[in-house]
Amino acid sequence: MQQSNAYVITFSVILTVILGLLLSGTSEVLRPIQKKAEELDTKKQILGAVMQPSEIRNMKDEEIEAFYDSRIASKVVNIEGEEVEEDKDGTPVNAETVDVGKNYKRAPEDRLYPVFIYHEDGNEEEVIAYILPVYGNGLWDNIWGYLALQTDLSTIEGVTFSHAGETPGLGARITSSDVQSRFTGKTIYDEGGSLQSVSMQKGEGRDYSDDPHKVDGLSGATITAEGVNKMIRSYMSHYEAYLNRKKDEKEIALN
Repeated sequence: MQQSNAYVITFSVILTVILGLLLSGTSEVLRPIQKKAEELDTKKQILGAVMQPSEIRNMKDEEIEAFYDSRIASKVVNIEGEEVEEDKDGTPVNAETVDVGKNYKRAPEDRLYPVFIYHEDGNEEEVIAYILPVYGNGLWDNIWGYLALQTDLSTIEGVTFSHAGETPGLGARITSSDVQSRFTGKTIYDEGGSLQSVSMQKGEGRDYSDDPHKVDGLSGATITAEGVNKMIRSYMSHYEAYLNRKKDEKEIALN
């Protein structure tokens, strides 16, 4: 039997409302699960800058949580290297909840800069490495990661990189352990103490083992590699005041 137009419209509206409510309800139910998964993934990326990928893969989620809690301390600093507990609007902050992507849209002097400190089990005084978030632009979308510095505050202990939409097999290779391992042992300061950073070179297949500031590039992904270079140099300059403060503290402690 053919229904009237009013009936069809009413039925469609009711169905749309019901489906909308179901989707909204499902989203609310899943939101805490999604948030926890995102937090766990972030912790894996942070730990990935100081641990081997195989070590993290072999750990259960609860083991990663426990390891993170016992080995990572954190703080938030400003571009002057000063530790802060509030954003400029008075909102309390901590390193784990700072959205580096949102902060990237601010002027550098207005951003919050998380610092993650990798230390001996249960002893925050025995620092092994400082892990610093980095954020920038690749070829198609944003790229980000974590760079760990040894206690000399110059030598790279390790890095992890992620991306939102780089080309598979090309720029997306920044997530591979092979590419990331190239940064280990490189230094961000030159012998005179000036920030030199570390740069991926154009092309791929060359040996830069004798150069502390150069890393083999990505064949066919020059723009992504340049994005990584700018990202690292930019954020290391933003963290430079904090790193200098830590160096001064070390000098005082030695004397």
